[in-house]
Amino acid sequence: MRYLMTFSYDGSRYKGYQKQPNEKTIQGEIEKALETINSNTPVFIHASGRTDAGVHAFNQKAHFDLDNNMTPDKIKAALNSLIPSDIYIKNIEIVPEDFHARFNVKAKEYIYIINMGEYNPIEKDYVYQYNKHLDVVEMERALKHLEGTHDFKSFAKTDEEKDDYVRTIVQTNLIRDLKNVNKVTISFLGTGFLRYQVRNMIGVLLEIGEGKRKSEDIIEILAAKDRTKAGKTASSEGLYLKDVLY
Repeated sequence: MRYLMTFSYDGSRYKGYQKQPNEKTIQGEIEKALETINSNTPVFIHASGRTDAGVHAFNQKAHFDLDNNMTPDKIKAALNSLIPSDIYIKNIEIVPEDFHARFNVKAKEYIYIINMGEYNPIEKDYVYQYNKHLDVVEMERALKHLEGTHDFKSFAKTDEEKDDYVRTIVQTNLIRDLKNVNKVTISFLGTGFLRYQVRNMIGVLLEIGEGKRKSEDIIEILAAKDRTKAGKTASSEGLYLKDVLY
């Protein structure tokens, strides 16, 4: 039987989502727990996509196959009793046998949280500590140039060669925290993202907020299809996979 799992995690102590030899990963921890539940027989999970080291998730999705009589609620309870406390299974449901957590994705939403105020050591793994003023109005203008269907090669991982760099960003937002004027959240809703794409876009947006670039520069960066024309990759702290839509 095939199950779809929704789970959240604090990525600060992990080498990313994807399983790697001799490294602590989100996938590795969940598969280890599933193997225990499945009478010590390996179970492989297939996620909507991977997140990098230090990146967090509110609603990551993955499917897996399991041949036993456990109900989704019992699987959820068993997993949460076995996995580390910084990972939490929120929901498990039965899905059709041909469902695929990655290939059936219609959209994903990422958010990136920035602190422009005084350094906060408590939030250092969860909010990017920029700690200086940014021109958020100009950043908001720049975000609108990223919306739509574009070739995002300028924002791809440098050594990642792909046949297709075209992706669609459906909506962007820059949300100001009403309780803390120094904290802003940038959101991207898109049909799919390249590896490092969000962090690379944030890197350029930070330069725009610093006054080193103008919002219109986004148009030229996209047209160049050249990673060297964009800015630095923003830190993983502050980045969250907020939701996956099917």
